Amino acid sequence: MCGIVGYIGDKNCLPILINGLKRLEYRGYDSAGIGIITNGDSVLIKNKGKVSVLEDRVGEMNLEAPLGIGHTRWATHGIPNETNAHPHTNEDKSLFLIHNGIIENYRTIKNELLKLGYEFASDTDTEVLVHLIDSFINRGNDLCKAVQLTLNEVIGTYGIAVIYKSEPDKVVVARKGSPLVVGLGENENFIASDVSALLAHTKQIIYLDDGELAVVSRDGYKVKTIADQEIEKEIHEISMTLEEIDKGGYTHFMLKEIMEQPDSVFNSMRGRLLFDEGDAKLGGLSDVTNRLINSERIIISACGTSWHAGLVAEYMLENIARLPAEVEYASEFRYRNPVINSNDTVIVISQSGETADTLAALREAKYRGALVLGVCNVVGSTIARESEAGVYIHAGPEIGVASTKAFTSQLIVLALITLLVARRKALSADEGKLIVNALRRLPEQISHILNLNSSIELLANEFKDANNFLYLGRGYNFPVALEGALKLKEISYIHAEGYPAAEMKHGPIALIDENLPVVFIATKDSTYEKVISNIEEVKARGGRLIAIASENDDEIDRLVNHTIKIPDTVEMLRPILTSIPLQLLAYHIAVKKGLNVDQPRNLAKSVTVE
Repeated sequence: MCGIVGYIGDKNCLPILINGLKRLEYRGYDSAGIGIITNGDSVLIKNKGKVSVLEDRVGEMNLEAPLGIGHTRWATHGIPNETNAHPHTNEDKSLFLIHNGIIENYRTIKNELLKLGYEFASDTDTEVLVHLIDSFINRGNDLCKAVQLTLNEVIGTYGIAVIYKSEPDKVVVARKGSPLVVGLGENENFIASDVSALLAHTKQIIYLDDGELAVVSRDGYKVKTIADQEIEKEIHEISMTLEEIDKGGYTHFMLKEIMEQPDSVFNSMRGRLLFDEGDAKLGGLSDVTNRLINSERIIISACGTSWHAGLVAEYMLENIARLPAEVEYASEFRYRNPVINSNDTVIVISQSGETADTLAALREAKYRGALVLGVCNVVGSTIARESEAGVYIHAGPEIGVASTKAFTSQLIVLALITLLVARRKALSADEGKLIVNALRRLPEQISHILNLNSSIELLANEFKDANNFLYLGRGYNFPVALEGALKLKEISYIHAEGYPAAEMKHGPIALIDENLPVVFIATKDSTYEKVISNIEEVKARGGRLIAIASENDDEIDRLVNHTIKIPDTVEMLRPILTSIPLQLLAYHIAVKKGLNVDQPRNLAKSVTVE
């Protein structure tokens, strides 16, 4: 959510800023703006709406500048409009500031600034920062010191970038809880909240950590703490390519990422399967394996789709590894004074590796002495760096806001962790080989499901005008019901609920009539007969039935209106296969409703605020 990009160097910054903001559009936003300093003058351009509007306005002005910052805003304080858009500025427009995050004590700071005679134009929390920096500059401090003094008074989260007309040779950036990277070039340097904004210009970056500030010039950079202690930073090489974040001929990133799942799933397990031993090899856990397998309890903490992956992992760990597990919403976990012991393992899951609530859960678990493992997609992300150990899912860049391939890759990694633990506890080599061979077959089986795309698109025609959906599953497929409902809500704006199928009788059955589509995940597993009984109950009440079923199941066809048949696999891996038709169904319904699938309203790809 929100995007930051900045440039200082010998080139015209404007096309660099605009193209960088376009690369960040996938994160979700409602307004955009840039601030530049050129020839002793400062220019501010911002608007409600898309970066394309900003691009047209900039193009009409025929500007050039060697220094500038740009921002896409996802509203927290104040409605989306031009005034609330970033950058924010001081009275004489000599300072420009952009900000990701939330300033919790902004009202207190604002009241003090009002007493000093400052006037506020916006409804944002961010505007207090630019005026507070201005107040410290007016007391004789340079820009860097003024930023440090300001941040010492701030409570909350931030990733900020600041430029000042009187010091046009630098950009000052700082972070606490909101990601920032510095991209390194020759006679030029860049800043961004996401490396995707920098791929066209550099492969070398440094990651800022919480409590760090960088002064970036065209010739180099200096990193120090907010308390002014200088820090040496490691330079990282970006492996991501521009081709990976392009649509590759698909209409939407979401469809591209759904279709990439044979490859993304393969990449998640590549080099990690030991076929002869029926085991998994996870280098990121090698130093903590003994502590992991001797844990008394596994706690999984995550948000959204990653939380659903954690629910599947709970079934995996308890059924296969016989290790007690529980799953917590990270947003609740951090505030309820959880009982965490030193012999617990806490697994945090996040696609971006920057999810604010999940990161807070990680830090709380570490503080209380638990072993903390990270499962994330983005190399170098904060969760990856702060976890004691962990596993990357290697799904490749996921641009669509609604997670698809990251979800299935998370399930692969969680299955591998389960296998690793189970083989060192009670699972035999023969049982392990069954799981390993089932994992090996998944890419081909996923390709088979993706061949059903056209028939699922036809099915979407029938249900695109529905106002409500109900998704039902049992056992391993209960979390899939939750995930299927979430996908539909996220991108089609149709109200949908996921439930354990047996819980239908405890309330949701009252909703069933001839207008309600009910999706059952009804593969032939240990709960199959029970699910069939639940289908009969819905059928008796006139519900419109769709079933995700096993390809060898002929019985179910007489009970439901529509079936989507999928290949069979071992029970613990079925959620990987059953989730994919639901991704396609949600996608096609949203497209047929004429909606922006990749950037659904009000949502952000990386949720870096509470």
